[in-house]
Amino acid sequence: MLSREQLASYIDHTQLKPIATHDDIAKLCDEAIEYGFHSVCVNSCYVKHAADKLLKTPVKVCATTGFPLGAMSKEAKAFEAAEAVKAGATEIDMVANLGLFKSGDYFGVTEDINAVVSAVKQLNSEAIVKVILETCYLDSYEKVSICKLAMDGGADFVKTSTGFGPGGATVEDVILLKKMVGDSLGVKAAGGIRDLETAVAMIEAGATRIGASAGVRLINEIKEKE
Repeated sequence: MLSREQLASYIDHTQLKPIATHDDIAKLCDEAIEYGFHSVCVNSCYVKHAADKLLKTPVKVCATTGFPLGAMSKEAKAFEAAEAVKAGATEIDMVANLGLFKSGDYFGVTEDINAVVSAVKQLNSEAIVKVILETCYLDSYEKVSICKLAMDGGADFVKTSTGFGPGGATVEDVILLKKMVGDSLGVKAAGGIRDLETAVAMIEAGATRIGASAGVRLINEIKEKE
């Protein structure tokens, strides 16, 4: 069994609800500090608020870009990502453009990803870009194909889901994504991870990061077993 500290180091503690308030983000940050989570993951309008709260702590700020649909222009995504980095984010979770992908415009998908990667890395070469694939809309062949496009676009991670689609992370998807990217990229499992058993299964399948709004619950489940 993972220790509390080990599990916490995997978790991007997440609050992405459209009605999230300043107080919600402050609570998220306080919990991240208390439990030792890797990062907080917030919508881009709250990056500065989170970064100010987390100043002088090891907790990182992760910002979403093009969330949750991924259907805006690459220029808009790149601008949003750059503004988030300027405000204090060191990790960006961008949503891939599935409309372009389903249209067969693979070059456009790669360009979209690379526009964000380039904008982020120009400001902070150590910042991380994760590409959300929204796997619930894809068959196995498409998952393999879009993984390759994320790699070609310069991504640091592939991520299963936004949590706003009709399906979230599955063990099968994590295994497939890990098989595709190997050790060259990280794999983030997100969407519907609400209990310890599921989180551990994702990690055992190859996830190197867990996105969850239920991070406190997951850690408390370990505490109950100790």
